[in-house]
Amino acid sequence: MLELDEGQIQMGLAAAGKRQALEAMAAALVADGLVTEGYLDGLLAREAQGSTYLGQGLAIPHGTPETRPLVYRTGVRLLHFPEGVDWGDGQRVHLAIGIAAKSDEHLRLLQMLTRALGDADLAPALRGARSAGEILALLQGTPPALALDEQLIGLGVPAEDADELIWRGARLLRRADCVDNGFAAILPQREALPLGDGLWWLHSDQAVQRPGLAFVTPSQPLRHLGQPLLGLFCLASRGDAHQALLERVCAVLIEGRGRVLTEAGSRAAVLAALGAGQAVGWPSAQVRLANPHGLHARPAQVLAQLAQRFAGDIHVRLANEGAAVSAKSLSKLLSLGARCGQALEFVAEPAIADEALPALVEAVRDGLGEAVTTPLDQVETLVMVETAEASVTVATPELPPQAPAAGSLLQAVAAAPGFASGPAYRRLTPRFDYAPHGESSAVERQRLEGALARVRADLDSLVSGSQAAAIRDIFAMHREILDDPGIAEDVTVHLHRGHSAEAAWHQVLEAAARQQERLCDALLAERAADLRDLARRVLARLCGLEEQAEPEQPYILVMEEVAPSDLARLDPSRVAGILTARGGATSHSAIIARTLGIPALVGAGDTVLGLAPNTPLLLDGERGRLYVDPDPATRARLEDERRRRAERLERAHAQRYEPAVTRDGHRVEVCANLGDTHETAAAVEQGAEGIGLLRTELVFMAHSQLPDLAAQRTEYRRVLDALAGRPLVVRTLDVGGDKPLPYWPMPAEENPFLGLRGIRLTLQRPDVMETQLRALLLAAGDRPLRIMFPMVGTLAEWRAARDMVQRLREEIEVTDLQLGIMVEVPSAALTAPVLAKEVDFFSIGTNDLTQYTLAIDRGHPTLSAQADGLHPAVLQLIDLTVRAAHAEGKWVGVCGELAADPLAVPLLVGLGVDELSVSARSVAEVKAAVRELDLAGARSLAQRALGLADAEAVRAFVEAG
Repeated sequence: MLELDEGQIQMGLAAAGKRQALEAMAAALVADGLVTEGYLDGLLAREAQGSTYLGQGLAIPHGTPETRPLVYRTGVRLLHFPEGVDWGDGQRVHLAIGIAAKSDEHLRLLQMLTRALGDADLAPALRGARSAGEILALLQGTPPALALDEQLIGLGVPAEDADELIWRGARLLRRADCVDNGFAAILPQREALPLGDGLWWLHSDQAVQRPGLAFVTPSQPLRHLGQPLLGLFCLASRGDAHQALLERVCAVLIEGRGRVLTEAGSRAAVLAALGAGQAVGWPSAQVRLANPHGLHARPAQVLAQLAQRFAGDIHVRLANEGAAVSAKSLSKLLSLGARCGQALEFVAEPAIADEALPALVEAVRDGLGEAVTTPLDQVETLVMVETAEASVTVATPELPPQAPAAGSLLQAVAAAPGFASGPAYRRLTPRFDYAPHGESSAVERQRLEGALARVRADLDSLVSGSQAAAIRDIFAMHREILDDPGIAEDVTVHLHRGHSAEAAWHQVLEAAARQQERLCDALLAERAADLRDLARRVLARLCGLEEQAEPEQPYILVMEEVAPSDLARLDPSRVAGILTARGGATSHSAIIARTLGIPALVGAGDTVLGLAPNTPLLLDGERGRLYVDPDPATRARLEDERRRRAERLERAHAQRYEPAVTRDGHRVEVCANLGDTHETAAAVEQGAEGIGLLRTELVFMAHSQLPDLAAQRTEYRRVLDALAGRPLVVRTLDVGGDKPLPYWPMPAEENPFLGLRGIRLTLQRPDVMETQLRALLLAAGDRPLRIMFPMVGTLAEWRAARDMVQRLREEIEVTDLQLGIMVEVPSAALTAPVLAKEVDFFSIGTNDLTQYTLAIDRGHPTLSAQADGLHPAVLQLIDLTVRAAHAEGKWVGVCGELAADPLAVPLLVGLGVDELSVSARSVAEVKAAVRELDLAGARSLAQRALGLADAEAVRAFVEAG
């Protein structure tokens, strides 16, 4: 988020007019290295679209989306004009805050400013300011009011003890942007205050961004310090913003009405008891904002003036998030930071609601004085008046972002290989809205059971009708989730609290999905998509929604994120390719796409959701590239590449059993990655020379409880038997984070990717680790077994794991055993010269190594495409690891997705990697790629790549070479 400081402020300037002021602003931004020459054109173009005058003597000039490529780095510069500058329409600016931002970060700055400004006129004070510190003090304004709304209330949350309930409250404050990440660690250290009636109060003023109060109740009664714990207030304290609310809580307790809070059936009831928010039962209406630049100054002014015509209170907020503000206040409206496509929710006094709400909704639909070019049929409005008989309605998806222009080339994540072309078909993800409360728990239970029965039948049909084992397994897993007793228990709690069937089901499944997303293993975290898929299927049944009809002609399916059930129902003969805005290459949808042989790109970014129907697309699943409405020359070139690749794959498959030897005689072993122990024989049939990575966490996930020695031994023996003497490299259990296994509860972590996972976790449970190691040794006998430990970052961790194996070897005879580590964190690569003296081998997990080196989550919806393992920083860590290993006579493998990247293979071979482990279907192709190389040329290529600037430069260099 953009921040302000005194060093960004230039005082005492003068300008003859707006253009001269903007010229001075552009010069300041260029001089400070924030933008390149030409940004002035963006500032002028933005003013031509609509004034950036904020009010009270302030303006916030910034560029247009088209000029964002001119921004080097995000920043702000403030120019002070004591005599003022005519900004047009009689508006006089004394302080211009120039913004250089690569995204919509200026809305966040605007939101921060307007929260502080309030309704006072700052123009005289800005005009008379004498120092940068004085300007900054004016902008900081008064402390914001206490945040307390529905998003800060959690009722019936699952918690086993007080610590977990405290963590839940801290998480609500974090999601409301009230506190920093450290607040969750600080709060449990404070002393909780019992208020009586089972209510407790806990607060801290550290790591607080703005004051806020969260209230949480547990799903089952708890005790803390020998007293009942039925409800907990968690306060992010700043000043005395909470004083009035605390007095209200005390009044409730003095009146003996504490049960109103601890037994509340809705968030609205809690707010009413605390006297927060607008009166319960006020009518409301929602409408999506279609203005291309969001709710900036000019449309906000139109909206405020319209609201002021009505003699009564009108509030507005971003639908389903944040606190409501007065619709009559320009500064409060700007503080929302509302962007194009977001829904605004208006709430009005009953006496004026019938007249005011339709007028406000219509004004927003018309653009609030601005031309709205997006077709209205793409900006659907949801209007719902709150009454005691609230009905279920369905809101259509949010307004898609601006689509990439014709001729554009977008980089995404290659999820399934191949080339595809066809018209875009955008399948809309349904948005559900429903009554939060039902008739009775019995009626809602009956409705839910009916929907579940129909979805079970759908899943059974998908399982029985699929010819692919991978697809059958995925939907069999969905069936198990549907019958999960833990989910059923959580849903029952919500139904007994008066929730509707829709609300109960959605809340439980969404909570489970978010929990899954926090897991330390990206492969496991992506199962959140499966949970949301099930949630949508059941909600669709409850709401009576029909599925969209599939086009007859071959097409490119475009979605936010394709759910497995969406994909399994599609006709592969008509789906030429798949394109998603979000998701990762290891999601179940990507697995199904590869199984069905459908080329797929994922993580392409939200702009693809704006593609118009039937836009011609070309999809390159090899390089992760999307061509939007390409010209004939590009089409011809890609078609030629597609034909040549098909011929190359056919030759590679015919030679899949031959070794991978370069033209000058250098041998590289090519193995397969494996998750399902039953698929070993299929991997060998594809030409795999062994298993380079057995993900044993999937073995653990396949069991409803911790698998014992016999069960694990059977699984590992199955793999070794099918390999028939070929080597098996096993990764020990690699889980962690917030309850990644249902039978292994773990404490929640603020950042599980940097917490207890991999070897750190299993060393804390030596009984689990020893059982797994014993099972592996017993299964191996005289077969070649390689055991590697995940997430090793220190020599001490390696030695602890090694010593455990050595103790077991004293009682279990194994003739061909090697012990190594996964190189997944930079510390392991940087200390490879030390580790190489003791390990037998290294296996580089480029997926995690890349995200830890570049500090980019591989599953991030907008950054995932930048998490590229060909970044020189990653290549240098691989180079360091290989050189350290070879100096000690040890071998190095690569088992991450990079090993199958056609552009990465020559670099990895050139860096000296001894083994490449890839998906079984990629084995033949990787072998063929190695055979086309000569070692000397690959070495030269790799050394030159190490000195390049970024992954894009490396890819361009390898392609050109």
